[in-house]
Amino acid sequence: MTIDRCYCYDVLFATLRDVSCTTEAQTVAELQEEVCFGQNCGLCHPYVRRMLRTGQVTFHEVIEEADEPAPTAHTS
Repeated sequence: MTIDRCYCYDVLFATLRDVSCTTEAQTVAELQEEVCFGQNCGLCHPYVRRMLRTGQVTFHEVIEEADEPAPTAHTS
């Protein structure tokens, strides 16, 4: 099994990586301001977070929210 895109919108993670490099987007929400993806099922979100963290764009394992959780806001 190869997972390399947001299947709902057919957007490759490689494309999202290129956009993040160009725009300096560092979160799923920032990328969604530039590209339409991940607004239906949301299953791509942990993959996109891993991609943003590591640069990896092709995955051969299922990644779930618990594996790559969304960052939480820090309070002082």
